[in-house]
Amino acid sequence: MSEPLNGGTDERREALSLWAGRALELGNPVPLQTLAGDAGFRRYFRTLTEPRLVAVDSPPQRTNPARFVAVADYLRRHGIHTPMVAAADVEQGFMLLEDLGDCQLLSRLDGDSVEGLYAEVLSELLCLQQIPPADDLFPPYNRELLLTEMRILPEWLAQKLLGYELGDADSRLLETIFGLLLDSAAEQPQVLVHRDYHSRNLMIRDGERPGVVDFQDAVWGPVTYDLASLLRDCYIRWPRERVERWVLSYAATAEAAGVLESVAPQTFLRWFDWMGLQRHIKVLGLFPRLYLRDGKQGYLPDLPLVIRYALEVSERYPELKPFADWFRAELLPRIERQDWYRDYRSAGEQNA
Repeated sequence: MSEPLNGGTDERREALSLWAGRALELGNPVPLQTLAGDAGFRRYFRTLTEPRLVAVDSPPQRTNPARFVAVADYLRRHGIHTPMVAAADVEQGFMLLEDLGDCQLLSRLDGDSVEGLYAEVLSELLCLQQIPPADDLFPPYNRELLLTEMRILPEWLAQKLLGYELGDADSRLLETIFGLLLDSAAEQPQVLVHRDYHSRNLMIRDGERPGVVDFQDAVWGPVTYDLASLLRDCYIRWPRERVERWVLSYAATAEAAGVLESVAPQTFLRWFDWMGLQRHIKVLGLFPRLYLRDGKQGYLPDLPLVIRYALEVSERYPELKPFADWFRAELLPRIERQDWYRDYRSAGEQNA
């Protein structure tokens, strides 16, 4: 976490500054400028050097800096522009990375720019999905892991944030829905999955390929996972018809590239919808956990858009509708009383 230690002294930041000075052979500590962090336990700083770099505090007891370095190297060697690691001390959890700038994809997206920008990042996604497996680096995104993610919702949203205690019937219903989503994920071709391929983790650099960050939790899993992360982004929403056109266009491109065997359009759309629902069920628990456990204040206001996605998809498929009915009856009235809540039915609409 980012709290200073010992009554106001941020010892890890000071140690990082000293280490960076030694790594760059400057003979003195490197001044550090705080950057916005991610949902994990890493902290990011820009070095006030030339060229500027990003200094990372990645506490080894809470993160895995060695894996970060290994994944960054593997993806770069296969053509993905992850930040180059200039120096690393994985035992201390300190790194110096190439600075990919501040221009997140999200900041550039509007109704006019989205077609061209999504063409860029979908092309990058296709490159990512063509990368060969590395069993020692990318664990399988298997049923156990996917199920563990979805069980965050009843624990952290229902029980801990809203004070709703699930009964046996609630638990049985959720486990049934979770099983359907797991079966759908298992049907899909398995590829490299970034796991957070969305508009805040893609850096737009004019004249160059997009930069890709926050990749350290990559796994080997369903082909639609990253596609759903991008096109059903938790921070920006596009009309369903437009999204489905992008989805089917990507499926055709992936098929031509050999990533995907021929599959009926409705099957691929169902895979995409159901994979997106799995992810959004996870997020409905994850954002409350980030708030309650980790003290991260900024995520709860994004939940109404996630609720909108989850209800729209689950109401579209008869097999999944019991989830929507349960959520509306048991959780939504409690959510509507939260001070961060806004009407989910229009969440994201200003971006469409």
